[in-house]
Amino acid sequence: MDRETRLAWLVDHYRRPRHVGTLPDADARVPGGNPGCGDIITMYLKAEAGENRVAAVSFEGVGCTLSQAAASILAERINKDRPSFEEILDYPQEQMIELLGRDIAEARPACALLALGTLKVAVKTVEMNRKLRAAGHTEEQIRELRNMMLTAPAAAPAPAAPPA
Repeated sequence: MDRETRLAWLVDHYRRPRHVGTLPDADARVPGGNPGCGDIITMYLKAEAGENRVAAVSFEGVGCTLSQAAASILAERINKDRPSFEEILDYPQEQMIELLGRDIAEARPACALLALGTLKVAVKTVEMNRKLRAAGHTEEQIRELRNMMLTAPAAAPAPAAPPA
């Protein structure tokens, strides 16, 4: 695809995003952001029952053309291909950069990769929730654990070793 065609494709996805909106029965709802540009997205992921595979994905967001177009393009591909969790987690950042156009995306990688990174966190969230349920935790306990993890202070760095 030449640069002009690729830019038109990106602008089309920005102006008419695909798979935008909440996914009411989502197994994961994960916010993501890019403070450098002010981009914000929330990825919704519904997993196939009993499988490590995507049933559906959608997003909501505000931000630059590249971040929002990338989220739309990614959601469109994921909903078409229905990849396994492993395939999503293994999806290389380089492949997303190539898909969006290296000459465009390489100048703003944080914008280009926001949706992919957030989707990977959504997959990990579903996997963790399944493990917690299998260990006997209730939905309320899982929510409490998530809230504790989100509000816990960052671990202090280990003290430096004394000089020898």
